[in-house]
Amino acid sequence: MTLWKRLLTEETGADATEYALLAALIAVALIVGATTLGGSINGIFSKLGGKIDTVQVN
Repeated sequence: MTLWKRLLTEETGADATEYALLAALIAVALIVGATTLGGSINGIFSKLGGKIDTVQVN
């Protein structure tokens, strides 16, 4: 029982755990943002490519 009390009250390493969780959250946000932005950019270039294909050369 004393082991459990010590583990629950001891705060060494708590800062490192909090920083790791924060870094993981930031990484997930960056991945989601990059994926969304990448999809938008892909759609824009697809539309632009379609318009360029329809341009006639004189």
